[in-house]
Amino acid sequence: MHIVEFYAMNTSTIFAFLLSLFLGFSFSQFHMFASGPKILIVTAHPDDETAFAATIYKVTHDLNGLADILLVTNGEGGYKYSTLAEDIYGRELTDEQSGRKALPTIRKKELMAGGEYIGLRDYYFMDQQDTGYTLDADSVLNIVWDTSIVIRKIKELHGRNNYDYVFTLLPVSGTHGHHKAASILALRAVKSIASEVRPIIVGCSVTDSTKLIPDPFLGLPGFPETAMNTQLPIGSFNRLTPFGFQQKLNYQIVVNWLIAEHKSQGAMQLAMGKGQFEQFWDYAINGNAGKEKILKLAELLRNAPLKEYQQNK
Repeated sequence: MHIVEFYAMNTSTIFAFLLSLFLGFSFSQFHMFASGPKILIVTAHPDDETAFAATIYKVTHDLNGLADILLVTNGEGGYKYSTLAEDIYGRELTDEQSGRKALPTIRKKELMAGGEYIGLRDYYFMDQQDTGYTLDADSVLNIVWDTSIVIRKIKELHGRNNYDYVFTLLPVSGTHGHHKAASILALRAVKSIASEVRPIIVGCSVTDSTKLIPDPFLGLPGFPETAMNTQLPIGSFNRLTPFGFQQKLNYQIVVNWLIAEHKSQGAMQLAMGKGQFEQFWDYAINGNAGKEKILKLAELLRNAPLKEYQQNK
């Protein structure tokens, strides 16, 4: 059974979420992994995990690895995009008061349903307020979120699970301020871990074949912990890697499955079929170890065959 932990949730919210799971969601068997990469994902919102969905699927299904996720916010700020989901859930989700009340439960359920496809193991919900779209990371870091509890939980989870990698969204200037803030908190947590047991923290981005070389990124101004070892990604995984009968399948199919589960976020559905490469960036706090271990992961992803497919079929 999955581990699911909640923070800063009132009793009625917890009850509603658990009831919704009881009525409409079934857990898969708990999977034990003997070896393989161990990854902690740290993101701000339900649906941010789609940025590295193919990588996580490959790790959990073909590399005998595991992936857990720590979600910083409760996702309530996504109500503006919920028009199409109102009929599905029978709620006026685009009304701010109603949407903010209902979406935390709905979006957790969507995340966990999608997580089944890519093999997520355990879920840790920090339930910090999703105030809505902003480019400003400072507002939530300094005023809204309890940052100390997030950092403490990341360190606790690493102490318990000894992760090899922590995955974050690359905190570029133009991305959502909550994405930046979640990545900054993950960086601060990892930096505070003793170097001899510190996981490699990875910045992740998605691009398509028309822009194989992204804009250089050396760090987010004002946040020295986001400094990079190199200004370009050092590894990637191609979602369009073919497999299966006559090589007709690829990992974008799984990414689309995951995206489809986030029905409350209508605009997210427009990402289906987009983004060919999941790219991996090396933060400076990794020191000299980052490059070798990120390249090793990229090589494993590239070379591991699909476990369940037999070439003689």
